[in-house]
Amino acid sequence: MNKATIRDIDLKGKRVLVRVDFNVPIDNGQVGDDTRIRAALPTIQYILEQEPRAVILMSHLGRPKGGPDPKYSLRPVAAALQNLLGREVQFAPAAVGQEAEQALASLPEGGVLLLENTRFYPGEEKNDPELARSLASLGDVYVNDAFGSAHRAHSSTVGVADYLPAVSGFLMEKEIDYLSTALENPKRPFVAILGGAKVSDKIGVIEALLGKVDRLLIGGGMANTFFKAQGIEMGNSLVEADALDTARSLLQKGGDKLVLPVDAVIADKLDQPGETRSTEIAQGVPQGYAVYDIGPKTIQQFREALSDAQTIVWNGPMGVFEKPPFDQGTNAVAQILAEATERGATTIIGGGDSAAAVEEAGLADKMTHISTGGGASLEMLEGKQLPGVVALKDRS
Repeated sequence: MNKATIRDIDLKGKRVLVRVDFNVPIDNGQVGDDTRIRAALPTIQYILEQEPRAVILMSHLGRPKGGPDPKYSLRPVAAALQNLLGREVQFAPAAVGQEAEQALASLPEGGVLLLENTRFYPGEEKNDPELARSLASLGDVYVNDAFGSAHRAHSSTVGVADYLPAVSGFLMEKEIDYLSTALENPKRPFVAILGGAKVSDKIGVIEALLGKVDRLLIGGGMANTFFKAQGIEMGNSLVEADALDTARSLLQKGGDKLVLPVDAVIADKLDQPGETRSTEIAQGVPQGYAVYDIGPKTIQQFREALSDAQTIVWNGPMGVFEKPPFDQGTNAVAQILAEATERGATTIIGGGDSAAAVEEAGLADKMTHISTGGGASLEMLEGKQLPGVVALKDRS
């Protein structure tokens, strides 16, 4: 990565303003999953070791409707962070203005302060310069460690960098290094696996990857649109009618590189299905049935396609993995990747549902890298520049 990091800047005695990604699930006032908070710890701990005046953390949480909403308060996150960090974390009930300034003024030397949700301010998502200036006034140095929000040009991710020296944290550096190395200089064979519901969400990614990978495996609901584009009846399966021409074009462009499922698990309904069975895709899906997972033959087909892979990138589940028994394809792919890591392959999980599936399968520690940002990693795979990264200082 050619961007400056926290190693390249003097932090002693400085107020260090850090954009983190603490967009975590909150259940009954408690953090449900602290993965993203733990991911930010190395950066926070390093800054604290440099003896700063203060560490001021900012993040968004959820999608509040342009104003304060107790449901989306970061207060529970301050308690969870305090527990993980093993030192006191103060909470400011606002991100800017008098309350934030007072909380910072009363912070002991070297203290940690978490600001309230940046999305409580309508200007945040518009990258409002006034909000950015107010946030920047709290710090002397800006550190962006929120890879999960790096594809958003918001006041706290991009705007602040106009007013303060801006560098990357360790998580941001690690994410970019893994994804850019995989794309620009992969050990081969390089295989990508894409899943999820919609082809339309991933057209750019498929087009970009076809020029880089040795094989591209497609699973999940998006495969249905490719089958329908080939004239195969898909019953009640999710199909994007307006993406059929695109699917045909991608099939032509992909040739032998594009690997589609050969069988699928179908059922009459998703919730409490009366009948669940696997069927050969070539035979079509009968009316009244829909595809909810890849089948056993496809799992074997994917296993063979991945057997010699040295770099594997996976983004998107193979089926409706939240609803057993339709989690078997996704779990099998996670297991295949865990085995690939053991034999020395580089396995990169592109955030979102794939990351959740790997965590759920208990295989997170068996992957080389699990991205904390689904949308951001997709945009990187597509070859796009991330605004939050562009805004950082270049390494001199």
